[in-house]
Amino acid sequence: MPGKVTKAAAVLLGLGALAYTSWLLEVLVRTGLDPIRTYVSELAAADQPLGGLFRATDLAAGLLVLAGALTGLAATGRQGRWALGGWIALAVFGAATAVDSRLPLSCAPTADPECAARETAGLVPATHTAHAVSSSLAVTGALAAMIALTVAARRYGRWRPLARTGPALVVLELAATAWTLAAVAAFEAGKGTWALGAGQRLQVLLVAVWLAVLAASLVRERPR
Repeated sequence: MPGKVTKAAAVLLGLGALAYTSWLLEVLVRTGLDPIRTYVSELAAADQPLGGLFRATDLAAGLLVLAGALTGLAATGRQGRWALGGWIALAVFGAATAVDSRLPLSCAPTADPECAARETAGLVPATHTAHAVSSSLAVTGALAAMIALTVAARRYGRWRPLARTGPALVVLELAATAWTLAAVAAFEAGKGTWALGAGQRLQVLLVAVWLAVLAASLVRERPR
């Protein structure tokens, strides 16, 4: 039974990782947004033509990761505190991502000066502030999960692919997060975007890659 539960968690997390990369569709379809400058979440803004599609895929990603994390948590047993904390953080990431999809921006501030001006003046819907909170919670949950489950993999001798590649992915994710935060601060201070979109897209892509590695690690693990 533990083996079946672990495989179920792997499938859910793998599908969640795939849904979390839906923004890559901007390579194939015209969105009108510059991927180097704009937030990923602006693809799902209420005034964007494909906003409904990206909100749906974000919701699917969040729910799949949440289900995968809870399934992994059910199979945790005596995996240790690092694993327990990691699964809980991953569940927080999934839940926050799902909530985030229900709190879309009303417009795209990095692409629309009028939207940016309204946001600065506090004339946008409250969902902008709520979205910022849920997004921050999602990023925090993702980082905590990446660190905790990678440490668990190395400390407890489990999930070999994650134990090998996890540290590098964590370092890259921290760097991408620092880039994104600096770019957000620059944009809010009126000093340009500092390639905000590129930094955030790298940040999101690394989370998806890490989820895929975790899923592959669960598949390869032998039942105990």
